[in-house]
Amino acid sequence: MREVRHFLLLQGPHGPFYAQLAEKLRAAGHKVSRLAFNAGDCAEWPDADSLLCYRDISDNFGPWLQALLQERGVTDVVLYGDHRWMHRIAANIAKQTRRRLHFLEEGYLRPHWITYERDGVNGGSLLMDMPIERICELANHIPERDRPAPDQWGAMGRHLWHGLHYHRAVGKGASDWPMVPPARGISLSNERDYALRALLDLPIRARRRRRAQRRLNNSGAPYHVALLQLGHDASVQAHSPYSNMASFMKDVAVGFAKGAPTHHHLVFKFHPFEDGREGLHRVARKLESELDLTGRVHLLEGERLASLLDTALSVVTINSTAAQQAMWRGLPVRAAGRAIYAKRGLVSAQPMHDFFARPELPDHAAYLAFRRVLLATSQVKGGFYTATGRATLLRNLVDMMLAAEGPYACMDRDLAATDAIILPFRSGRDS
Repeated sequence: MREVRHFLLLQGPHGPFYAQLAEKLRAAGHKVSRLAFNAGDCAEWPDADSLLCYRDISDNFGPWLQALLQERGVTDVVLYGDHRWMHRIAANIAKQTRRRLHFLEEGYLRPHWITYERDGVNGGSLLMDMPIERICELANHIPERDRPAPDQWGAMGRHLWHGLHYHRAVGKGASDWPMVPPARGISLSNERDYALRALLDLPIRARRRRRAQRRLNNSGAPYHVALLQLGHDASVQAHSPYSNMASFMKDVAVGFAKGAPTHHHLVFKFHPFEDGREGLHRVARKLESELDLTGRVHLLEGERLASLLDTALSVVTINSTAAQQAMWRGLPVRAAGRAIYAKRGLVSAQPMHDFFARPELPDHAAYLAFRRVLLATSQVKGGFYTATGRATLLRNLVDMMLAAEGPYACMDRDLAATDAIILPFRSGRDS
């Protein structure tokens, strides 16, 4: 007799994705519940009968959740990311009680894929401890084929739009959740204000980006790109030596001033969702002045990256997934934090000033093998924020969640069996 599983979803991507995922899992004959921590979580969940609310302090969440899992017969716990306080607690309890864990995250190969793993994501991924030699062996058992995916135009705008609606609902219902701490380190009202400002500023930022891009192009200077991230994001806070972007920018600028040829320029590429909370424009201009780099520092906002990397000399980052676009182009990359791609031969371990003076080229064949393994395992075509992206994603994700093993299970098997495990399971993914 087939097992009827009970999936418990904690906080997820803003918008209707979780509700649509629940529909698909129920259509497959399984139960789904949603655990809410604020009014925004409730607003995104249309089924009141399967909505569970936690309204207490964080210290009491562990015992409460453990009792809930037992009482409701929960078999599977679904988490979006692994750094929010409630997700860290839930992951530990699920592992201790031998329940299945499902991690969703933005794609390691953005913007056309999302990430699905069983044991952890980002710095907690099984890939972290896998040497590049092993990955190359596995790649030899995967057909070398391109998997084109169309641009999902409007995804950034839709992401901001869903985020704004979520935080507006949080604000309206805040009085009903007085004791629950926010998932991140700032208040949810501030998050709402940042989301609104970012959405309203999109046209202005686009104009500034075009002007800055023209200035860079007209300079005719060779340039290096520093990929900035969101200082409050889990990838920075949990998986890097930095607690903000300002300190990373300073290390980059100092290394550039010391090591780069004097005719080279430095481009700080802002994250598409940079909302101004760290004042990074002021940070960049101050560094430019203090380090005698006047006229050699450029600031680029927005989401366009491909054309910038096409003519760049190198890339430095903490652990941005966008660095893989540079490696795909064969550019030297220096990563200062923990990342699944930060492996010997793929990224440089040079001191910052040496990297800017003579950046080491990556092993391009090894990176292509790494990418091939990602596409055959944890990267699922689609997205969370547009209707077409969700439809594409759900077409494949549900089967992965219902499978007995996670996408990397084949990596613990003998290489001789790899063809029989990976390829039939993923053969329909290119459609």
